Amino acid sequence: MTIDRHRRVRTVLAALLGAVVLLTAACGAEPEIEPPQVTRTVPVIDPGAGGEVSIALPGSLAADFAELQQGFRGRAGLAIMPVGGEKMVTFGTWTSGPAWSTIKVPMAIAALRADNAYAATASAAITASDNGAADTLWASLGSGVDAAAAVQGVLREGGDDTTTVPSVRTRSDASIYGQSDWTLADQVRFAAQLPCVPQSQRVLDLMGQIVPSHRWGLGAFGSAEFKGGWGPDPSGKYLVRQFGLIDSPSGRIAIAFAAQPDSGAFADGMTMLDEMTTLLSGHLSELAGGRCA
Repeated sequence: MTIDRHRRVRTVLAALLGAVVLLTAACGAEPEIEPPQVTRTVPVIDPGAGGEVSIALPGSLAADFAELQQGFRGRAGLAIMPVGGEKMVTFGTWTSGPAWSTIKVPMAIAALRADNAYAATASAAITASDNGAADTLWASLGSGVDAAAAVQGVLREGGDDTTTVPSVRTRSDASIYGQSDWTLADQVRFAAQLPCVPQSQRVLDLMGQIVPSHRWGLGAFGSAEFKGGWGPDPSGKYLVRQFGLIDSPSGRIAIAFAAQPDSGAFADGMTMLDEMTTLLSGHLSELAGGRCA
């Protein structure tokens, strides 16, 4: 980049930061009300450079997540996408792992499509994460191959074109379906299309009725429709994850996040999700929401 281009970038940045100062000063007449802050990643375009420089302004979600992550003893990841949208944002160092009980969402959709007689079983599997009920739903879909294909088919309808659901047990101490490797990116993409998937509303309704003992993380949002999943790796260390939908001023937002604490303790992973939820709640006005077309 030439010296002149450097100067142009510095000029744009100075103007942006000056605008933030002016906006804050203009709101100073209402000291009892916290003024809104300009808190977003601003793309600074240098037309002659053939690219863009993204600056995470102080107070933005990106900057605040980076600060939060520095305090974590373990790995965490977060993915966000508007319902019905195509663009996602991701943060953190954790990106993929076993779905655990979060896979019960597409499984319940597949089972209820096949036979409405399993409505009560689906309710137990989603609202209380009952593993016995989930095993019944899986068995109702036929052989392992047929069940895997049915659940995978729902994922494909939701825009997840890559996740593979195993048809045979890969761990003796875990369910077949729960060991599906589900990335946060694929999970949030599925969540963003979930309300648009045919015959998904009954399961979404159940995701809004999660039992009180499981209403940590996204459960802090009163309107959330979500599902959690958690379990230990072979060494006994827990992964804790959730995905679902929350409201924002501009529509519904899909969220998928996960935590893998160094301690391996479930409670520590749950606390990390709680802290990420608190962070999200302070940035909802920045996030683009959406709805099904």
